[in-house]
Order: sequence, then structure tokens, then C-alpha cells
Amino acid sequence: MSVCGCCGALRPRYKRLVDNIFPEDPEDGLVKANMEKLTFYALSAPEKLDRIGAYLSERLSRDVARHRYGYVCIAMEALDQLLMACHCQSINLFVESFLKMVRKLLEADKPNLQILGTNSFVKFANIEEDTPSYHRSYDFFVSRFSEMCHSSYEDPDIRTKIRMAGIKGLQGVVRKTVNDELQANIWDPQHMDKIVPSLLFNLQQGEGTESRSPSPLQASEREKEKESPAELTERCFRELLGRAAYGNIKNAVTPVLTHLDNHSLWESKTFAVRCFKIIMYSIQSQHSHLVIQQLLSHLDANSKNSATVRAGIVEVLLEAAAIAASGSVGPTVLEVFNTLLRQLRLSVDYELTGSYDSCGNIGSKIIKEHEERQLQEAVIKTIGSFANTLPTYQRSEVMLFIMGKIPVPGMHPVLASEKSGLEGNRMIQVMLLKSLLQVTTGFQTTNMLTALPSSFLDPLLAFTLMEDAEIRLLVLEILVSLIDRHDNWPKFTSISIISDIAVLKLKVDKCSRQDNLFMKKHAQQLYRHIFLACKEESSSQPHFEALYALLALLSIELANEEVVVDLIRLALALQDLALANEETLPIYNRCAIHALSASYLNLICQLTTVPAFCQHVQEVIEMRQKEVPFLLPEDVFIESPRIPKTLEKLEGHVLFLQSKITEVLGGSGYNTDRLATPYVPLPTDEDRLSKRKSIGETISLQVEVESRNSPEKEERTPAEEITFETLKNAIVDSVGMEEQERERRRQVVEKFQKAPFEEIAAHCGARATLLQSKLNQIFEITIRPPPSPSGTITAGYGQTQSRSVPVYEMKFPDLCVY
Repeated sequence: MSVCGCCGALRPRYKRLVDNIFPEDPEDGLVKANMEKLTFYALSAPEKLDRIGAYLSERLSRDVARHRYGYVCIAMEALDQLLMACHCQSINLFVESFLKMVRKLLEADKPNLQILGTNSFVKFANIEEDTPSYHRSYDFFVSRFSEMCHSSYEDPDIRTKIRMAGIKGLQGVVRKTVNDELQANIWDPQHMDKIVPSLLFNLQQGEGTESRSPSPLQASEREKEKESPAELTERCFRELLGRAAYGNIKNAVTPVLTHLDNHSLWESKTFAVRCFKIIMYSIQSQHSHLVIQQLLSHLDANSKNSATVRAGIVEVLLEAAAIAASGSVGPTVLEVFNTLLRQLRLSVDYELTGSYDSCGNIGSKIIKEHEERQLQEAVIKTIGSFANTLPTYQRSEVMLFIMGKIPVPGMHPVLASEKSGLEGNRMIQVMLLKSLLQVTTGFQTTNMLTALPSSFLDPLLAFTLMEDAEIRLLVLEILVSLIDRHDNWPKFTSISIISDIAVLKLKVDKCSRQDNLFMKKHAQQLYRHIFLACKEESSSQPHFEALYALLALLSIELANEEVVVDLIRLALALQDLALANEETLPIYNRCAIHALSASYLNLICQLTTVPAFCQHVQEVIEMRQKEVPFLLPEDVFIESPRIPKTLEKLEGHVLFLQSKITEVLGGSGYNTDRLATPYVPLPTDEDRLSKRKSIGETISLQVEVESRNSPEKEERTPAEEITFETLKNAIVDSVGMEEQERERRRQVVEKFQKAPFEEIAAHCGARATLLQSKLNQIFEITIRPPPSPSGTITAGYGQTQSRSVPVYEMKFPDLCVY
């Protein structure tokens, strides 16, 4: 016995100190007094730490094998205390022993041991080490904690505890490795592909509980104990994303996209939206555009997937754009819109061809039309959401970009595929115009001249000549949205006779110099297209309401004295259009034009604040209310319009008289010359792009242009002396001249519609021959040999011709020779 006692006394001191912390009965717990001695010894002799750790590890392994779990808990408690107390350069070797013991616990089948090992690892993860580690590996812990997150233990309470332990363990691994450059990069795909799906799995299990806040909150310890796995997961997920640097965002988001793909979670949208809300709120704001670009790339990658999947991705894009800060779409702004417009075009093709496969192979997925329509609406809404995050100058670029994508015959390329054909073009026109309307909503600029250049307005206004009523309505709404810079549009959504416009509480600013320049350049275009839009037979109540809003907003936003006069002339011209009925308009349209003209004159007379003008307008409206109420909006723009079957010739007292208005406004200082001249829209080349020209009309128009420009008409005539009488006669005879011109056009059209083909061909051939001869003459005149300082010589046919002289024969002045 004395020999044994002697051997025991010879054991190393650190082993004796370790043995002394274990009581005889494990129920008594750690011997605190002896633990203090061991801690003091470790601090005094830090070189012994690695041996202490190795011995503790040996004892713990033995106790685990013998199922002496009480001693296991004591050993881990001792390890934790030593870790917390010892921060020195020798801790690295001690940590190796510690991690070996934690690994031993995590590999055990007992849930309690797994949870015990996880808790110790989390405490270790919160320690900031003084020196880096060159050889430590956490691959096992990432795999094991991820596995615990997916635990399927039978007892639900124990299963929840294991999953929460796994989540905490992953959080500890991230904290320990994310800032240690010498560790294996936790952002590598091999780690992210385990960590992120494990978190999303637990987040999905608690999908019923909504996100508590857009940004992570520091909960108290008591709250953390009560939180569910989903809440803990969200907190851990937010922390992970918050630590992601610029180069790591992609690796963190890619597993999210893969998880949503693999588990078909795009269709329901709810969980996908929740995930990306967490992502967008958690990452640094300057990295938002990286997430958006990844979503756009994923949308492209799923181009041939079902409409519900694509709609889910677009819905997530919509939410992400709303969260992103202004301008966070990044440097590739137009690429964002290009991707969305491409998806819009593909959706239209899929809807019309009925197949995702352009070849239409048997076995292709069946296209559901209503799903494609829902997708199209979602894309359009998302385009508007992106546009709202952009500054004005970028929004102008986007508007111009979208306009360049709209197919217009003869101007822009056709976007639809050959199979979808003309209907595909029409649908794309509608979709892109709807997108443009979304972009222009809320568009406000101080300088409309630069924000809306001719390259944008010209093609936009060309669409008012289209036959399709839906397209024309969209164009009018876009124009109204662009001009309305003070949110006055809602006050003019319906047409009515307003007795006092003060009740509207209109926001009116003085017309700026830039606005005056804009109207000087584009006013006549706008007037012309408003006039022509009223002549369309297919126009309905929404069209007239949009026209009324457009006229009203022009008067409020962009009107100076000259514009006011022109707008009044335009309103009177619309009244004349409805009276003349030259375009054989339906009765409803004629009554609607009268009602539109009356409503607008009632509005603008109050804006001009000229009492006599207001009185005349009011008198006419009162007469109409008594005798012809169907010429007022209250009888026309209702669900069941009260209009007569025929419209008899109207008497002057129910009409607005140009002479009377000219007289009263002239007395208030307005330009009487302009007021006295009726408004007549001038024909332009846009008419050739209009919709419904027959072959005969197209040929006649071309011949008409040729005849006007033909050399036969270019004979020089003596300058005519212009006098007052000449101008007077021109005004008086203008009506007769218009009738003659109309008759001449009718005859030309009739000729090309009824004449034999040979006669038409001979006529066109003679024109071509004549044109070629004249071109030859022009070329002979313009193409000359190089000029020469020696003068010219006369050609045989009387023309002067330059003669080339060699340089050595030229005579130079003395001053030029040296």
C-alpha cells in the first residue's frame, strides 16, 4: 500500500488537480474549491494548459464510453471555466483538446450530450482569441450542426431542442470563423450549401409566425430562452447576412434560390417573399443591387419554367425593389428593365403559341393563359416599382429605352416571334405601353424639354393614330401622367360642368421658362393629336375622359396666354368637327365631342377669369340644359347615355360662338388675330403610319407627294405681290379651297381603286423615267473635276468646266516663292 501511495504522490500536479475537481458522487457537482485551485494553476503555468486539456479529454472519453454522464457534465463545466479564464498564447493547444471533446459529445447518440456539447461550443465561439489559429478546422461542426437542424427525433420537445442547438451551433461557427482570415472561408459554397438550407428549413417550419421586425433586435436573455426555432433561425440568418461582405453576397443568396427551386416554393410566393425581405433588410444597403441582379439572372434561367414560378420570382423582385434604397438598382439600370421587358415578350409569345418550346414539340408543358396574364401584370407592376426608386434623369432614360422597344411599323423593330404574328405585336405594344404608364406615374420634372425629348414624344404621339382603342387610351393616360406634376389628375377623372372650380383646390404654379419652351416646340403636335383622337370612331367614354384630363392639365400646368388662346381655338374646332360630321362619326361620338368641348370651355373660362367669357359659356350651357341636354356630359358620360337617334342641325344659341368669344377675350387683351383664325390641324408624315390606309389610299398619297415635288411644277413664276386684299380673299376662300382639295383627293383615290392595272403601271413607269432623267441632269451639274487656280474652260454644250493644270505649270506670286 505504501508503494501505491507513493506512486500516487508522484503523479503530475496538474493531473492531481484535475482529479480533485471530480466528487465521489457526480450528483454533488463540480468541487468549486478545487476548481479554483486548478484555474489558478492554469493561469500560473499556462504551458500546462494543453496537458490539462488532454487529460480532461481522456477522462471525458472514458466517462462517455462508460455512460457516466454526470462526470461528463462536470468535465465540460470545468473546460468552460478554464476557457473563460485563460486568454493567453497557449490557449490554441488547449482548444484542440476542447474541440475534440465537443466533437465526442456531438457524435454521441444521446440528445442531452449533443445539446451539452453545443452549449459549450457556443460559449467558446463568443471568446475572442488573442492569437490566430493556423490548423483548426470546423468542417465537422458545420456538417454536424446542419444535421441537427434537420433532426427528426420522435419526441417533439427533444426534437425542438436538438434543432435549436443546431441553429445555435451554426451561429457559433459563423461568429468564430467570419472574421478570422486564417480559417477556411465560411462563405465558400461547400459551407453555405449546408448552412443556408438548414436555416431556411427551420424558418419554413415556423412560417405561420411573421417576421418580428425589418431589422434584427437584441432580445434579452429571457426572451431568447422562450423564442421558437423559427425566431432563433431568423435572428441567426440576419446575423449571417449582416456579416456578408461585397464578395460574399452571391454565395449567401445562391443557396436560397436553389432551396426555393428544389422545394417548389416560388409558386406560393409567401415564403419566398419573406426570405428576401429578411435578406434585403439584413445586408448592407450598398449591396442591395447584387441581390436584385441575382434575382434577374435567376428569372432568365427560369424563362421556360411555368408562369407561376416566374411570377413568384417577379413578385420577390417587386418586394426587393420596394425595400432597396433609391438608386440601389446599381450601375446596370437599363439591364434590369431589359430583362423584365424580355420576360414580358416571352410571356406574350408563350401565351399566343401555346408552348414554351419554339418548335412546338409534343410533350411541351401546357400553357395556362390566365397564369401568363397574371405574370404579365406582375412584370408591369415590378417595372413601375423599380422606376420609383430611380432619380428623374434615370427615369427619363428608362422611358426612352422602353419607347425604343415598342414595335411601330416602319420605325422600330418587330419584337414578337413569327408564330405570334400581328397579334403578338399588338399585345407587346399594349404591354410595353402599360409598363411605360407605370414608369411615368409620379414622374415630376422641372424641365420637361430635356426630360421628354422629341425622340420620345414623337413615337408616343404616333400611337394616337393607331386604330386599336386600347393603345390610344394608354397613350392618352401616359401623356396625362407626364404633364400632371402637381397631382391634379384625380380632380379631372370624370367629365362634368363645374360651376365653381375653387372647390377643386387646384395646385397651380406660374408657367416657367422651360415650360414655355416645351410648349413652343410641341404644342402644335399635342393639339393635332387631341383633335385627331376625337375623330376616332372607336373612342369611348374612357377616351373622352382622358382627353378632358389632358386638356385641363395643359391649361393648368403649361399654359401661357398664347397656349390658352390655342386651346380655346381647339375646343371650338372640336365643336365644328361634331357639327360638320365629315368623318361620319356615330351619334354618341358627336354628342361626346360637344359635351367635351362644353366641359372644357366651362373650365378654361373660369381659369382666364374674364367675366364676359364666363357669361357667354354659362348662357350656352343653360340653353343646352333646357333644350339639348344630350350635348352636356351629365347625359352623355353615364352608364346609359341619354342621346337621340339622330342629331338635327343645331341652332346658334346652343353653340359656343367663335366671334363672340373673340370679341370678349380681345377686350381683355388676348390676341384677337389668333382667336379669329379657326384651328385646322396640318397633315404630317405621321398620317402615313396610321393604321387603316388601303392600298389605293397609300398609292394616291405617294403620287400626291410626288406630284407636289415633281420637276414639272418647279417652273419659276414671278413673285406675287401680297396685299391685304389677297390675305382677305385667302381667308374667305379657304373653305372652298378645302372642298376642292377634298374632291381632288377623292378622284385620285377613285382612279387608283378602279383604273386597270396597266394604266396605273404606265403612269408610275412614266414618273420613274422622268425622275431618272432629272437625276441624271443633277449629277452632271454637281459632279465636277477638281478646281484649278488657272481658271475654267467652256465645254462644248455651253457648260463651264474646270481644267486641271499640273502644279509645275502654275504661276505663283513672287511672295509665295522662296
